[in-house]
Amino acid sequence: MVTARPSYSRIKTALEAIRDHPGLELQLVVAASALLERYGRVLDTITADGFAIAARVYMVMEGENLATMAKTTGLGLLELPTVLDNLRPDVVVSIADRYETLATAIAAAYMNIPLAHIQGGEVTGSIDDKVRHAVTKLADLHLVSTACARDRVVGMGEDAACVHVTGCPSIDLAAQVVQDPRLDFDPIARYGGVGARLDAGALAHGYVVVMQHPVTTEYHAARRHASQTLQAVAACALPALWFWPNVDAGSDGTSNAIRSFRERGNTGCMHFFKNMQPLDFLKVIRNSRCLVGNSSVGIRESSFLGVPVVNIGSRQAGRERGPNVIDVANDRQAIAEAMRAQVAHGLYPRTSIYGDGTAGQRIARLLAEAELRIDKRLPE
Repeated sequence: MVTARPSYSRIKTALEAIRDHPGLELQLVVAASALLERYGRVLDTITADGFAIAARVYMVMEGENLATMAKTTGLGLLELPTVLDNLRPDVVVSIADRYETLATAIAAAYMNIPLAHIQGGEVTGSIDDKVRHAVTKLADLHLVSTACARDRVVGMGEDAACVHVTGCPSIDLAAQVVQDPRLDFDPIARYGGVGARLDAGALAHGYVVVMQHPVTTEYHAARRHASQTLQAVAACALPALWFWPNVDAGSDGTSNAIRSFRERGNTGCMHFFKNMQPLDFLKVIRNSRCLVGNSSVGIRESSFLGVPVVNIGSRQAGRERGPNVIDVANDRQAIAEAMRAQVAHGLYPRTSIYGDGTAGQRIARLLAEAELRIDKRLPE
């Protein structure tokens, strides 16, 4: 099930490998913010990539606060059993740690459908850890990204024979970009967005990418955090391509900070996007001088691409990282200083912490070979 913009990028190559595997049938469920225009309507990207949609689940409660996160999860738990009852899958595949995945895991577990979990065993802080570890305890097959993640899942009491280091499917996409890293399109001409008109000529002189999401355990501070980043990026001599936040508690605060900054005329060299196709997105990152914010793409894909990263705040605390990352607090001066250092540094050597670019194929093979279905089918 794909529930959000980052979830699709994280699992795309696994979906392709599952679809193309002779022993597997893909039934793709798209849900939550992946269906909504406000968050980039990832559904359009998924269908453009040739995937058939087996079911759509509308489950997002508006409000972007802690209560609506819980209610969205509850709505998902109300709707998903019907979807699973109709599709009657042999295995449900869920990814990562977004709160919507908890509804998927609970529904599958109570319906005696084996659950395969991708990207378990990682540590980042915030509510994500609780969700990720809860899904791990509900899962039957664990497809983790790193050796440390494997050890952590086994340490939680899971059967080591059911825990497999596959790497992260998003690294498969990064490996494709490494083969041809050229920015061979105009991001604004292709994806629109709002803000400064930055043509290909302007971007050729260098730009930064910004991805800042609210931290759910600090969501009251989301507007202040975003304001600090906005001021630091505005002080940078380079244009900025900025992506709107995910649908989490506090995302309204982040969005309001951006809109207020724009209304005051302070975003002259910034352009804002809702979404891009995964490969285009990684090409934009690979050709940037620096990635700024708190997205896991700075920790995962950017380590493989060697892109300099300024990681802000606590959202990625505890996650394994490469030498390409400088960690700073939510302070405009610290952010600006780190940006200057990273822009001056240039590309770092590539690291393979999160995989070698073949995770999708491994995941499909393990799903085809796993003996999880015995005595766990839905009743006839």
